[in-house]
Amino acid sequence: MKVVIDDKIPYIRDAAAQIFDEVVYLPGSEIAPRDVRDADALVVRTRTRCNEALLRGSRVKMVATATIGFEHLDVDYLRQAGIAWSNCPGCNATSVGQYVRNALLVLKRQGSWCPTQSCVGIVGVGHVGRAVMEALQPLGCEFLLNDPPRQEAEGGPFVSLEEVARRCDVVTFHTPLTKSGRHPSYHLADDRFFRLLQRRPILINAARGSVVDTKALLRAMDEDRVSATVIDTWEDEPNISPELLRRCTIGTPHIAGYSADGKSHASQMALEAVCRHFHLPINFHIQPPPLPAELERPLNREQETLLLYNPCADSEALKAHPEDFEFMRGHYPLRRERWDQQPR
Repeated sequence: MKVVIDDKIPYIRDAAAQIFDEVVYLPGSEIAPRDVRDADALVVRTRTRCNEALLRGSRVKMVATATIGFEHLDVDYLRQAGIAWSNCPGCNATSVGQYVRNALLVLKRQGSWCPTQSCVGIVGVGHVGRAVMEALQPLGCEFLLNDPPRQEAEGGPFVSLEEVARRCDVVTFHTPLTKSGRHPSYHLADDRFFRLLQRRPILINAARGSVVDTKALLRAMDEDRVSATVIDTWEDEPNISPELLRRCTIGTPHIAGYSADGKSHASQMALEAVCRHFHLPINFHIQPPPLPAELERPLNREQETLLLYNPCADSEALKAHPEDFEFMRGHYPLRRERWDQQPR
């Protein structure tokens, strides 16, 4: 059995070597028809467009993406061609929760955010949105939740996007990117949304770049409608807006979900999906590497949290070298969500 795997998917090689007869590793954006012609399965990230142009005439029967999002998969074509596919919902949810919490802790240290006096609007309350709320709850925030599909299906304590805009001090987006259906999320934060803002909120986008209309956000910044911006996902990646990067408070290269814990979980889920499809045994467990043993654990909880991950380092690197957006994603350093060496 032959499998082609994106060469930037971490912690996957030892397990893949145990499972498959032949594994070919290639840069995701460079995987071409000639590479997949005799492959049985692909394991990819968002940089590989899995469509008819790539897969027609191949023997591929399964595509697994080690990501939550699957906009890069032409699911209609895959269905017509009889090719199974899977994504990894929730794989990096706690990592994004860490990112949002720590970005807000940075703003707290700068004196521009007080959690106990803050109403946080979470737009999109799936795996990731729930993890964000769980990460912020110990800080004493109030929450408003906006998720029209869940509201229709379940009822419950959801509010409109307009109410989020009126009442919240932080608005953080965690929706998938959709352009059709009853509740499209493309440019959800548009000029109309920004005009509704009442409290000059902190705006965070760690969902998909096009959930926020970049031009509308820049106009809102010109009009002082937002107090700070934290941008991890960008329209037209990797060709991101230089102006938005320059002006945002924290700007990072689409790495909110890139903790070692989240990435190892995604790699595990993707390989398990391939194994289930081909009826192969699942007898592997992918673990992230430990933190350096010499790293000293602070006694202060907030210091500990920011020592594990401070988004300012990623932001400073991207602002200094935006041309390295893809390199920074593909060569991301070790980041853990928790301490594993010694109990407190």
